[in-house]
Amino acid sequence: RCVADFQLSIASVTEDCSSDCLASDLNLQAQKLAQQLKCDSVVSGISAGPGTVNFTINRELLANGNTIFQQVLEDGSEYGVTSELFSTVPRQKAVIEFSSPNIAKKFHIGHLRSTIVGNFISNLKVALGHEVIRINYLGDWGLQFGLLGVGFQQFGNKEKLNSSPLQHLFEVYVQINKTAQDEDTRNQAKDFFRKLEDHDEQTLSLWKQFRDCSIEEYVRIYKRLGVHFDEYSGESFYRDKSQEVLKMLEDKGLLQKTAKGTGIVDLSEKKDLSSFSTVMRSDGTSLYITRQVSLSVDLAAAIDRMNKHSCDTMIYVTDKSQSSHFQHLFQILKLMGYDWAERCQHVSFGLVQGMKTRRGEVVFLEDVLNEVRSRMLENMATAKTTKLIEDPTETAEKVGLAALIVQDFRGLLLSDYQFSWDRALQSRGDTGVFLQYTHARLHSLEQKHGSEQLSDGNAACLREPDAVSVLQHLLRFDEVLYRSSQDLQPKHIVSYLLTLSHLVAVAHRTLPVKGSSPELAQARLCLFRAARVVLANGMKLLGITPVTQM
Repeated sequence: RCVADFQLSIASVTEDCSSDCLASDLNLQAQKLAQQLKCDSVVSGISAGPGTVNFTINRELLANGNTIFQQVLEDGSEYGVTSELFSTVPRQKAVIEFSSPNIAKKFHIGHLRSTIVGNFISNLKVALGHEVIRINYLGDWGLQFGLLGVGFQQFGNKEKLNSSPLQHLFEVYVQINKTAQDEDTRNQAKDFFRKLEDHDEQTLSLWKQFRDCSIEEYVRIYKRLGVHFDEYSGESFYRDKSQEVLKMLEDKGLLQKTAKGTGIVDLSEKKDLSSFSTVMRSDGTSLYITRQVSLSVDLAAAIDRMNKHSCDTMIYVTDKSQSSHFQHLFQILKLMGYDWAERCQHVSFGLVQGMKTRRGEVVFLEDVLNEVRSRMLENMATAKTTKLIEDPTETAEKVGLAALIVQDFRGLLLSDYQFSWDRALQSRGDTGVFLQYTHARLHSLEQKHGSEQLSDGNAACLREPDAVSVLQHLLRFDEVLYRSSQDLQPKHIVSYLLTLSHLVAVAHRTLPVKGSSPELAQARLCLFRAARVVLANGMKLLGITPVTQM
């Protein structure tokens, strides 16, 4: 009798199943479910065990691994995403807002997480045939720009602004902040910002320079990360429209004034103000909250995007501290009569502690990229397995980024975690370095033995358990993609790729190509080529560029 290849525990999918659940009940449920399920071309046997449903993979399909080889090698980068699992999933248009740093302020680790998570979600949706608009919503407005304007007039340098805008504006902001409590500085800052709001030409021109130079440098840095945006938006775009939103709220009877004159929206079910959101200061201006964005500005942005893009869904990728902000945003949109608010989603993530460069705290994204590259270069220089490669700097950056991304994506996005350079950059174990090493090793194997006509291998030769394990795992790729597409969690793909790499490492040791008969060598090469294609597909979805040399 064949041992089950996969097993489903009934207890794990039964609601309110505690230790009190009777084994006989679970066994009965397992039998009922096993009878209801049908075999298909992949699953050849379904049976009930003690509290489990057991599944056996069609051995002919595995023995005739040619089907898998051909499928993987014919589909190439499409393998997995063209699966029948996705045939009933409607193709949609999604607006995804991520990264969203504040001009002249630190690009903290939360912005980095938002960038790589948003990029992953965008990559996955595009691969599955959805249309995606990637938006970077910059913190480019507010009273801090009054302070920055005054600071630039005192400490600014046009050449430095053009050559390294992010660093120079940050330095100016730090410098002027030292006198921020000084009444004279505060008045000058208010005056500068008032001029901005009144569209004073000279003031607006300077602000535009700050913004344009910063975006230009961000584009260059994002390119190193392999990230791009379709639209650079920002709070400044909606400063006027937010007043229109306040008027709409007033017209719909949703805007209430407190005794102090603050504008609020009642979100409670009983309309007893047990839950409310503040949308306007007592002086009539929009209220800037958690993410330096006012709720009325965010409302204006959401309405504008829906009008402009007619999208099916809007996804916001930020840290979990902003969960209540987005909860309120979606609730108010619904109260305003926008039913599409139900299709808006906040993908939140936890905090990262302990990410520092050798120079200290992370201030700029480029600090992280330079740090990971230099540490990886050092590791490569001391590693015995490192081969002579054409561009070690570029390779170090790609491998280092893989290390960062895999360490970040291994757990649930909502979890906080302690960052460790040493753990992230280990060449052995479940790391991004290990994924890159596996890919480079498989590429080298193909180069060594000739990569032509690799779809012609006869998989009937592959009877060894280690070969069957790899084939079985390749078959599961579409399931993993489906799971990630449902909950937008990258950990399923990371876990799958790490397991694939471990299975390949074992197969590489036990299934030699060199010294085997031509037919067996060809079949094994096909197996390794298929594994490399699937590994590369998964890595690219995560935002990792696979390397061919290490």
